[in-house]
Amino acid sequence: MAINIKIGSRSESKEENAVDERPIDLTFKLQIRRSLDGDYMIADHPDTDIVVKEDKIILFPKENLNDIVYDIQDKFFRFMQKKGIINPDTIRAGNVYGSMEALLIGDKDDGDRLPLVIGNIEKFISDERPYFEYIEKYKEMEEEEMLDPSRADSTDLGEVPHRAEKGGIRPGYGRVSPYFLSYML
Repeated sequence: MAINIKIGSRSESKEENAVDERPIDLTFKLQIRRSLDGDYMIADHPDTDIVVKEDKIILFPKENLNDIVYDIQDKFFRFMQKKGIINPDTIRAGNVYGSMEALLIGDKDDGDRLPLVIGNIEKFISDERPYFEYIEKYKEMEEEEMLDPSRADSTDLGEVPHRAEKGGIRPGYGRVSPYFLSYML
């Protein structure tokens, strides 16, 4: 929706500056549930669960906590900050290990806030979707390559010749001193 700004005298008619009050219909799909206490839980992202309470947003790591999860949480809150949804001064660690939370801007009794918040969460997830689909496909490809290698990447039994000395393990050398490996060059 475009915003028109007119600079001029106040004596202009109000009909020109009238705001269109028709609701905008947006359609999107999210795996969202409502808890018994009224919180909205969104489980679409593969690394984090997003919980929208009446006055804050909390991100919980799904399975394992690592740098990727923290980066996603950081990217999510920067996105929401740029959209004007959260107060950047309130971003902090949550009371659950690995979680992060931030307070929402605006009045919690405002009926327009929740659709705006959930719509922006869906926008963030849809922007991130190509990245986590790529990672999932890469993991599948890596697993397939390990379990069913091509003819060029595998050898039949007996194809590799045997030698008495192979690699770094040489027969007859024992641990004589802490510096014994320096003599093997």
